[in-house]
Amino acid sequence: MGTAINPPESARALPPSTRRRGRLQLVLILLLTVGPMVLATGMYKLKFWLPESRSYHGELLGNGQSRAALGVTADEQRWQLLVTAPQACAADCQQLVYLARQLQIGLGRDASRASHGLASAQPVDGAYAAKLQSEYPQLQRYTLDLPTYTQGAEGNGAAQLWIIDPHGNLVLRYGPGVIGKDVLNDLRLLLKLSNIG
Repeated sequence: MGTAINPPESARALPPSTRRRGRLQLVLILLLTVGPMVLATGMYKLKFWLPESRSYHGELLGNGQSRAALGVTADEQRWQLLVTAPQACAADCQQLVYLARQLQIGLGRDASRASHGLASAQPVDGAYAAKLQSEYPQLQRYTLDLPTYTQGAEGNGAAQLWIIDPHGNLVLRYGPGVIGKDVLNDLRLLLKLSNIG
């Protein structure tokens, strides 16, 4: 009436070759699932087998720094093109401010997903302040905390353009001589890949 719960003794005693094959299959399955994760972690931590080509033009910042590391306090919930001026906003700074505005306009229908701003350690001169007020009505202005900026920005004291994500994380950095088309391509790619902002 009842069926045997335990298999007969002959079925439990597998030949050694079958047991070795089963163990080998188990090891292969573990290597196929865990191996790629271990390899990727090693590549990231030890920086080997990194691809030479890249699809962005600025300096990629993947160290987890936020806008606060630049000495800027802001509550912007969109992508931001931020110009930082640790010294007076001279010609290179003014060119980056102009470029940031043009880049936002160049986004077309995605322009509402981004903003542009200027963070300066020193007040801008009167003539440029008047120009900003009349020609750059959407420009966000911030005070740059110079000691924090000097410690966190790793710059050479020149004005810089930053792309910052909606969470306030620093993504890309550009120097004063950057080509606007390159930044626009980078920003469009980020907006295309992003589900935020």
